[in-house]
Amino acid sequence: MRIAIGLGKERSEKDMEDRGINRRDFMKFCTAVAVTMGLGPAFAPEVARALTGKRPSVVYLHEAECTGCSEAVLRAANPFLDELILDTISLDYHETIMAAAGDAAEEALNAAVNNPDGFICVVEGAIPTADNGDYGYISGHTMLSTVRRIIPKAKLTVCMGTCSAYGGVQAAKPNPTKAKGVADALADLGIKPVNIPGCPPNPLNLVGTLVAYLTGKKIELDEYGRPLMFFGKTVHELCERKKHFDKGEFAPSFNSEEARKGWCLYDLGCKGPGTYNNCPKALFNQTNWPVGAGHPCIGCSEPSFWDDMTPFYEN
Repeated sequence: MRIAIGLGKERSEKDMEDRGINRRDFMKFCTAVAVTMGLGPAFAPEVARALTGKRPSVVYLHEAECTGCSEAVLRAANPFLDELILDTISLDYHETIMAAAGDAAEEALNAAVNNPDGFICVVEGAIPTADNGDYGYISGHTMLSTVRRIIPKAKLTVCMGTCSAYGGVQAAKPNPTKAKGVADALADLGIKPVNIPGCPPNPLNLVGTLVAYLTGKKIELDEYGRPLMFFGKTVHELCERKKHFDKGEFAPSFNSEEARKGWCLYDLGCKGPGTYNNCPKALFNQTNWPVGAGHPCIGCSEPSFWDDMTPFYEN
């Protein structure tokens, strides 16, 4: 994987072509981002300009998590993330994929945080807060002290995944580490991040958020800090199986002929009616999504879903 390190560099579509991304695929991706943002295909050229302009410095922090959100981004295809997104942002710190370790990693973090042009902070994972944060350490610092030191300096903070947004599985009962989402853990500092929840979230929602920020568009948020352009409707409203729900056609089991025909999975535990996300619209790798593949929605973009949405299956 190629990780471009360097602040404030300009990228062009020719640079993309030199990296193996042709204009057609690039514009298809920009169109997908524009549509995901609810702005339509006509906004694709503006997305392209945002993705080929001055690269913002990004500090990507890992806290208490499984790295599934990073894996979702790293597995993004058409085009592949290392050929586009890492050429779009200057990813100056990411504990999982950066080559540096030890003191060199700390130096990279400090350099990015002190970048005179500022930086965007992306956070993955919940923040353990019990006993002054002693349940989670990275490089000799508690996760709690790290986010308290770094996030207030960021121009924009984006929580990637339900764990950093609301605590996720780490905050499930009985939550012995008192894990919290960023906004809750740093409430006394007045931090209000943009939350991109999901377990994992769709990478298009992260890219769309960065494009909105880079193009100066106001990011309207709901009461849980989620961008309305991605989380303004329920999964149920957008679901291709809704027509069967409206007809009262419910699959009796996962291996039934009705399930194979695309009947509604509500009686099997689908939480789509109470879940706000654009999964049916922003397909993973523009290919599919859980309900489309025959699995009920488990409500993973909702706060406390591990406690409030269980049991995930009914029969």
